[in-house]
Amino acid sequence: MNVQSHIADIATPTGTMRTYVHRPAAAGRYPVILFYSEIFQQTGPIERAARIMAGHGYAVLVPEVFHELNAIGTVLGYDDAGRDKGNADKAAKDVQGYDTDNRAMIEYAQQQPWSNGQIGAMGFCIGGHLAFRAALQPEVKATACFYATDLHTTIIPNQAGQHSMERLADIQGELMMIWGKQDNHIPTAGRAEVYSKLTNANLVFTWHEFNAQHAFMRDEGERYDPALAMTGYQLALQMFGRTLHQA
Repeated sequence: MNVQSHIADIATPTGTMRTYVHRPAAAGRYPVILFYSEIFQQTGPIERAARIMAGHGYAVLVPEVFHELNAIGTVLGYDDAGRDKGNADKAAKDVQGYDTDNRAMIEYAQQQPWSNGQIGAMGFCIGGHLAFRAALQPEVKATACFYATDLHTTIIPNQAGQHSMERLADIQGELMMIWGKQDNHIPTAGRAEVYSKLTNANLVFTWHEFNAQHAFMRDEGERYDPALAMTGYQLALQMFGRTLHQA
């Protein structure tokens, strides 16, 4: 499918959140994917990834995840300065701020003529965690989390009882967890902890571990693995195809 892109500036309780919308150019009503970036916001690789999903028949919304902390339109570089700023923003935003962001995007999507009302979530790195966080919303039917950082830590600020792993009872949809076994940000023990908690909570999820480094989906840099990235997209599309095309 050909893809069109436009901008939506969505009001949230913590300020305007610029959101990039990528969707099929053909008229119609499509499932919606809330698509969460790395700490760098909508870089070229993130935009291309979102457009890949859009080209398969989805309306993909990419929010500026740190909209409270940056000027609208900010994109951080894949360098030390960008990494330092993104990590500082991650440490400054309370996790519950993402909950109000999610509600705002869901309500926006529900009002659009191009939405069929079916909602999923997907993300890379911290975006994998934020997609996981989106799964707490009852409307989210399926979520693909790629190397979700900080599920096994308390780096992202949260109030008592509000850590994402303490809210598993709120997840009603299907999860897909995808990891790189050589990811230095998420060690084996951290992955095992997440797996155990998801299993004990009786959640519906699939689990995939590849011989890959962190950010293997990002189509820039030496860690990119094109073959595994294609497998990752196919796995996500299979799940969304099963879950988001229901009446």
